[in-house]
Amino acid sequence: MIPLTLAEVAAAVSGELVPGSPQPSPSPSAPPAATPAGAPRAPAPAGPVGAVPVTGAVTVDSRTVSPGDLFVALPGERVDGHAHLGDAAGAGAVAALCSRPDPALPCIVVADPVVALGALAHEVYRRLTAGGLVTVGITGSSGKTSTKDLLGQVLGAAGPTVSPVGSFNNDIGLPLTVLTADAGTRYLVLEMGARGSGHIARLTRVARPRVGVVLNVGSAHLGEFGSADGIAAAKGELVEALPADGTAVLNADDPRVRAMATRTRARVLSTGLAPDAEVRAEDVELDERARGRFTLVTAGERHPVELQVIGAHQVSNALSAAGAALAVGLAPAQVAAALTAAGPRSRWRMEVDVRADGVTVVNDAYNANPESMRAALAALAGLAGRRRVAVLGAMAELGPDAPAEHERLGREAVRSGVDLLVAVGPDAVALHAGAAAEWAQRYGRDPGRGQEEGVVHVPDREGAAALLAGVLEPGDVVLVKASRSYGLELLAAELLAAPPAGSVTA
Repeated sequence: MIPLTLAEVAAAVSGELVPGSPQPSPSPSAPPAATPAGAPRAPAPAGPVGAVPVTGAVTVDSRTVSPGDLFVALPGERVDGHAHLGDAAGAGAVAALCSRPDPALPCIVVADPVVALGALAHEVYRRLTAGGLVTVGITGSSGKTSTKDLLGQVLGAAGPTVSPVGSFNNDIGLPLTVLTADAGTRYLVLEMGARGSGHIARLTRVARPRVGVVLNVGSAHLGEFGSADGIAAAKGELVEALPADGTAVLNADDPRVRAMATRTRARVLSTGLAPDAEVRAEDVELDERARGRFTLVTAGERHPVELQVIGAHQVSNALSAAGAALAVGLAPAQVAAALTAAGPRSRWRMEVDVRADGVTVVNDAYNANPESMRAALAALAGLAGRRRVAVLGAMAELGPDAPAEHERLGREAVRSGVDLLVAVGPDAVALHAGAAAEWAQRYGRDPGRGQEEGVVHVPDREGAAALLAGVLEPGDVVLVKASRSYGLELLAAELLAAPPAGSVTA
């Protein structure tokens, strides 16, 4: 973060700066004064407290506080940051942004620390954009983090870029991302998620991008939005916020995204496989590891791209990243070379590991919706292996359509050519039913591929681990995927740590 004094922070968030209780000078043999939380109280700052600078980071986790940091005490259902103000003081925080003061350290008291975090990020962003910072915002029902990771590496090849690993796309994560930028940052890549109307508009008021990327409109959070049109309305809030001299990068292969061109004052740059897309891919093919290869075609130029990330769906993500990079001034050849060099960054998104016995585990368990499930199954089908095994949990937040969507997914999984489908958990019963029906229709009369062999339902993660321990063999490829709340990334980790197939343990 750029250096700010506590007085400047308080002004940015319209908060009251309350000094901590001064610590008396202890005698040489006296123990340090302690806060109510039991942590040593931070030494009182010299001079007026408002002049004290924040020289470190802004953090919401007291366990990560370093000297000079500003700690934001967030309320929560399970953990309240206010209970850890003493810990933050003991670790060297210069102050806290909180809703009630604590004598452990200076406090900037506000009504809502989450709102104040956004206000602080907005002030920092205002100062940085005045200095030339260029910002790209990315939204879509799926692929946001993967596209952000690709774009972050492409822009990083051209100048200092903030594009954090992981998914920081809400009212807490986006401001924290903004606050990691400093005067040396040239590019800022922001992921913008939504669980309802107005959410993206609110994020753009914290940091208004110059370039906005919309990837797709799918079924993620359909239960909250009610319809695909409702999702499209929310995702389009990003392009509505763009300045007239900005650029909206729109996926021409998605009709609802293409239609957003009428909702922005900004220049529109289309991407996709469509022949009229201004940034498009031609000669698309997959290698033996299901990595896309294509020719990037734009502005009369043609350049080869060989992706290092898994799945045909990554071609569309790469085109969106290319469009954003071109919009901020990079040359087509530079973009193509950087895309070829870019690798996977964030965990549990088509993360591929091979065990010592040759079993390949594809951990795509960060999240799931019907579109991302289909993309993962297509990637599994493209991976070379002895057998393809899909271990699938449920997809959350689909609303009343959830049973039908799960049944449809089960059928599509079998049609994709999996050799074994394992449906995990009580919420995956409809998925199992659809898969079993499709399997019986396709293979029920084939003695080599009976119904019981290819489709299985297990009650939980432990049941899946036990089943797979007995059936996996060298050369098998296993996809693990479900919505984040089901925790199947832990199953993927267990599979990687399991003894090699065929080994005997005492």
